[in-house]
Amino acid sequence: MITVRHHILSLILLAACLSVSSAQAEQVVVTDLRSYQAPDNLRLVFDVSGPVEHRLFTLENPKRIVIDIDNARLKQVLPPLSSEATMVNNIRSSPYKKTGLRVVLDLKQAVRPKTFVLGPAGQYGHRLVVDLYDDAQTEPVIVSKSHEPERQEWVIAIDAGHGGEDPGAIGRRYRTKEKDVVLAIARELERLIKAQPDMRPLMVRRSDYYVGLKQRPLIARKAGADIFISIHADAVPGRRASGSSVYALTERGASDRMAKYLEASENAADSLGGVYADSAEYSDPTLKKVLFDLSETASIGFSLDLGADILKELGRIGPVHRKSVGQAGFAVLKSPIGDVPSVLVETAFISNPTEEKKLRSKTYQRAMAKGILNGIKRFFDRKELKPRVRSMQAKQGATATEKPRHHIVRRGESLTSIARKYNIAVDTLRFANNIHGNNLLAGSKLLIP
Repeated sequence: MITVRHHILSLILLAACLSVSSAQAEQVVVTDLRSYQAPDNLRLVFDVSGPVEHRLFTLENPKRIVIDIDNARLKQVLPPLSSEATMVNNIRSSPYKKTGLRVVLDLKQAVRPKTFVLGPAGQYGHRLVVDLYDDAQTEPVIVSKSHEPERQEWVIAIDAGHGGEDPGAIGRRYRTKEKDVVLAIARELERLIKAQPDMRPLMVRRSDYYVGLKQRPLIARKAGADIFISIHADAVPGRRASGSSVYALTERGASDRMAKYLEASENAADSLGGVYADSAEYSDPTLKKVLFDLSETASIGFSLDLGADILKELGRIGPVHRKSVGQAGFAVLKSPIGDVPSVLVETAFISNPTEEKKLRSKTYQRAMAKGILNGIKRFFDRKELKPRVRSMQAKQGATATEKPRHHIVRRGESLTSIARKYNIAVDTLRFANNIHGNNLLAGSKLLIP
C-alpha cells in the first residue's frame, strides 16, 4: 500500500514538474534591447524569441511607463540605453505574475508612447517596438517654396539610406554597415553644400535612426526641396561587382537585372527599419493625397538628366558600374515631391572587400560627396537653371503655356546626337518616347521633353 501511495505521489510530482517545465519552455525570452534617438522620438526595440502579448500604461509622480509582457522572461540583464537617449533616465525590470515580465521606464519628461510588434524580417526575429514622442513637441512649421517665391537658394535634400534598426548591407571583410558609411558621405555633402552661396542642405536623417521610405520624400517636400539625393552602397551576391551607379524612378519595370535586384533590396528596408503598416506615415490622408505616379510627369526626365550629370562626375573619381542611369521602382523615389528631380546614388559595392575598405575611408567619402555636388552643379549649369526659376515660373504661370517640342529624325542621326542637340540625357529621350535600344527610323517623330 505504501509502495502504491509512493508511486502515485511520484507520478503527481512528476506531472507537476513537467507542467512547470512546459510552461517555462513556452515562455517568450527577451534577448536584447536597442535604442535609437530621432529628432522627434526615442525608439526602444526589444528582441523576443516569439510573438508576445503585452500592455503599456503610464504612471505619474514620478513619471513612468510600465510595459507588462505576458509569459516572458529575460535572457540576461538589459543593456543600458544609448547615450543619446534624451527622454528616459533609467530602465528596470522584474518578474510579473509569476510567468510574466514587467519593464519600467523612469522618464525625464512627459511623453506620448506608441507600441507595436514586428514579425521576423531579414536578420531580425520577432520584435517589440516602443516609440516615445515628446508630449510637448508640436510639428515644426516648414515654409515651402510656394510661400517663399523670393528665395535666392536651392534646397538640396540629402537622404542617407537605412539607419536605426535597418543596417543596410553589411560588408563581408570588415562587417561595415551601409547605414554608417552613407551617413558619413551625407554629412560630407551637407558640409560642402553649406559652403555654396546659392544652396542650402536638408538632411533627411541626421544620425542613427530609421525614417520610413514614404516619409523621406515627404520631409523633402515639406521643406520645399529642389533636388532629392538618396545615398546608398550596393551589395550583391559575390565579391567581384564594383563601381558607382545612379538610378532614377520608373513604373515600367527595372531597366536590367541589377536594377531589379537593388529595387527589391532597397524596398525591403521598412520591414527591417520597423515601420508599422498602420503607422501615421502610411495612413496620413495628406500623404495619400500627394502621392502620385511620377511616370506621368516630367520629373523622371529631369531625374535622368540629373543622374547622368552625377554619374559623369563620379566617373572622374573612380570606375562606374554602368555608364548610363539605371531605372527601377525605388519606393524612396516615389513622390510626394512632385516635380523635384530625384535620384538614388549607389556609391560603391560594399559586398566587394576592396570597395568596402574605400567606403570606410574619409578621403573616399569626401570624394564621393564632392562628385555628387559637382553633378548637381553641372545639372543646374547645363539646364541654365538659377535659384527661384521654378518659383517665379509658378508665380507667373509660365509653365502652363510652354508647348512641347518635337524632332523629325534624319538619316544618319542617332539618339546620342539628338540628345546632345537638345542638351538632354539619352535616357531622358528614350523614356519620353518609350524607346528600347538604339535603332531609329528616318522620318520618325520624337518628343523632346
